Amino acid sequence: MVEIVVENLFFKYPEAEDYALKSVNLVIKEGESIAILGENGAGKTTLAKNLNGLLKPTRGSVRIEGVDTRSLSVAKIARKIGFVCHNPDHQFFAETVEEEIRFGLRNFGFPEDEAEKSVQEALKTFGLEEYRSRNPFQLSGGEKKRLAMASIMVWHPELLILDEPTIGMDYAQRLNIQRVLKNLVSEGRSIVVITHDVDFAASLCERAIILSRGEVIGDGCLRKLLSDSEVVEKASLRKPFLIELEEEAGFSKMEEDFDEICDFLTRVFPKCRS
Repeated sequence: MVEIVVENLFFKYPEAEDYALKSVNLVIKEGESIAILGENGAGKTTLAKNLNGLLKPTRGSVRIEGVDTRSLSVAKIARKIGFVCHNPDHQFFAETVEEEIRFGLRNFGFPEDEAEKSVQEALKTFGLEEYRSRNPFQLSGGEKKRLAMASIMVWHPELLILDEPTIGMDYAQRLNIQRVLKNLVSEGRSIVVITHDVDFAASLCERAIILSRGEVIGDGCLRKLLSDSEVVEKASLRKPFLIELEEEAGFSKMEEDFDEICDFLTRVFPKCRS
């Protein structure tokens, strides 16, 4: 499985006065679920694009399985590291939803029978079967997001990077995406999620990388970092609802006190009793 090592990474956009990323050091290993968090302009998407080779370091290095990304083509990296754009329109090429999902499989030389099976599974998994003949640009925002994910995940990259995956999705769709991503992690694959949705991040990811002004100000257990008021404030974030509830109600850890929490909620909101 793929491993990424980032050492002393600095990145500056052409004609920019300051670095978008400064002295970033981290390792992404097999089977990790990671949220990249921070305020607008913190460098989250810039970091992601350095991880998958769309951008190359100004200084320092990013190595994938020991090989510097400067010596790898974007296409070669993409086979192992999938990237779902913040704006799905930027990654659509085909005239129909079904062909969009098939596009990457064809480019990577998958056998036709295997590709066809994978396309049909992806359509079903992401709830796109009824839209298979529709032009991708005619879909709603949430539908476009689901298509963007399907078109990348269909070739089973070893690491998947998603930029704001839940934008435009309703609660049921978010739960389905969460389930799909958790299944990937259980298979030993890695996911990196860039998001402002701290509740989604807390429900999915065990590790957080928190950026502020291009620098990593926190890297470790998501629950611990997002319980730290100083880190949360510095990164212009908020604490996830469950962590806030823990603090208000005096629970030490939600997963270990589920029955007690349910009892607390039914006392606070008696109409919610079943």
